[in-house]
Amino acid sequence: MSTATATSMKLTAEQESENARINAENERLRKQARAKRTISLTLSYVALALVTFLMIFPLIIVVIVSFTPNAVTQTWPPKIIPSAWTLDNYTSLFQRLPIGRELLNTIVFAGAVTIISVFFDSLAAYGLSRVDFKGRGILLAVLIATMMIPAMALLIPVYKLLGSMGLVNSYLGIIIPRMADVGGIFLLRQFFISIPKDLDNAARIDGAGEFRIFAQIILPNAVPAILTVGMFNFMGNWNDLLWPLIMTSKPETRTITAGLAMLTGHGSSVTPYGVVMAGALISALPLLIVFFFVQKRFVEGIAMTGMK
Repeated sequence: MSTATATSMKLTAEQESENARINAENERLRKQARAKRTISLTLSYVALALVTFLMIFPLIIVVIVSFTPNAVTQTWPPKIIPSAWTLDNYTSLFQRLPIGRELLNTIVFAGAVTIISVFFDSLAAYGLSRVDFKGRGILLAVLIATMMIPAMALLIPVYKLLGSMGLVNSYLGIIIPRMADVGGIFLLRQFFISIPKDLDNAARIDGAGEFRIFAQIILPNAVPAILTVGMFNFMGNWNDLLWPLIMTSKPETRTITAGLAMLTGHGSSVTPYGVVMAGALISALPLLIVFFFVQKRFVEGIAMTGMK
């Protein structure tokens, strides 16, 4: 065998050895990267599961307590899983409160406020985002500044005004003050800004007026934002306690949150936690159902608001 052939074979062997070493190192790095990715995903899932559990834990407690005898709910230390289950809390709830009427009142109150508020908020947002007029920036600044006024500071004046108009203990009395919301106006304005103005200009060239542009171009393109604002309005007014509690003193107009607040009164020194939790669960179910149907659009509206 010649010297050149031996040298060539030696170089080939060294190259194969180096390639094998490089391949082994690459495989080691790939396994290390997969291990890190697996650990990262596992920790992420564990964190998400923990956060999810912490978020739904109060609802779990509400469900459990609603089926727990009242005598057990008064014991200390409290038992997370009771030894006995009962439906007496729901029976007592329907005996103490006109739940059906209060649910109807809440639906009328929250539903009417949501529909009217979304309509007025979207109109105002359209004017502040798509129509050029003098003082538009100042008007927007004034509207945003009103959000810094505490709601409690307006409670008594608004109540006295509505009382002088004879609107206490009426649907109009609890609906009218909630017919527009600055937060909803601002959220919709930010979304409307992201819609290309070329659509407006093309419609104007075709002879469309402002309201037609608003109804046929802006609203169809802003469904996610409108559903988001509507969901916020519906949830906020459905769960509102103070305003309906002040404005309604009769079962004919009282909402379910105000009705549940009555359970802790009546001169009793012991709060019927099981009955209250049963009412809270019944009150929460409509919100869960509504959110289930609009959750995709709701998340989409939150994610897209403000994007240009």
